[in-house]
Amino acid sequence: MKRLTSLLLIAALGIGGLTSCSSKAAQSQNESANTQNSSADNQDTSDGQSTTYDKILEQGYITFATEGTYAPYSYHDDDNNLVGFDVEVAQKVAEKLGVEARFTETQWDGIIAGLDAQKYDAIANQVSITPERQEKYLFSTPYTYVYGAVIVSGDNEDISSFEDLDGKDVALTVTSNWAEVAQSYGGNIVSTSGFSESIQLVIQGRADATVNDNVTFLDFKANQADANVKIVATSQDSTQSAILIRQEDTALQEAINKALEELRADGTLAELSVKYFGEDITIEK
Repeated sequence: MKRLTSLLLIAALGIGGLTSCSSKAAQSQNESANTQNSSADNQDTSDGQSTTYDKILEQGYITFATEGTYAPYSYHDDDNNLVGFDVEVAQKVAEKLGVEARFTETQWDGIIAGLDAQKYDAIANQVSITPERQEKYLFSTPYTYVYGAVIVSGDNEDISSFEDLDGKDVALTVTSNWAEVAQSYGGNIVSTSGFSESIQLVIQGRADATVNDNVTFLDFKANQADANVKIVATSQDSTQSAILIRQEDTALQEAINKALEELRADGTLAELSVKYFGEDITIEK
């Protein structure tokens, strides 16, 4: 499984990056409302100066960066309201801190740079925990656990593991990291433009399987409950995502961790997960 674990971590790094630009008008409005929070002295210090957390409590709100185009985590509903799993988690965290949650919508490519520039206090956008990021930033405790999954037709009885992909036709984008995972088990890649096309080929019997994260599949099933597909295998190890915080903001990290612990204990995280995915992805299996 070590080979699969490494490949799944690589695959998960792409989560959040394959999105389109959010509404320029909405982004401009949010940035205008929140850039006043930026300031070079919003840092944890040891000489008695105000920390970012102190500033948040004083001003009565915390600012989170999110894409706004990444359903079901962060997107706009039919009334153009910013909604989603990550959005609601951030709102609940803010409530535990006793402040309001405000959001700055920005593209994935620049979202961490914006944190460095102090345009917002934290990022709530399915940021995967990696050793490279941990060297430069703080993470909250994880609030999502994502597993690699083998997806097949509901009638398929031949595939029940990653190893069973050997010699099978696996529908995937050729350049995706999931294709690398499938190929490592001997799968023959049937080229597609993305998950939507891949799963349709599986449903139509034109491919034996596809590989993706289990949360992507859960979101698909939440919208197409009658689709004749199923997960037959998941990886033993998970990729974990958390709220990203600047390295110096230790007091804020502690406060967010305490809030997440309370939200897990009172069942709020599980409730939000079931609302968006049909099952609890906030605990490690």
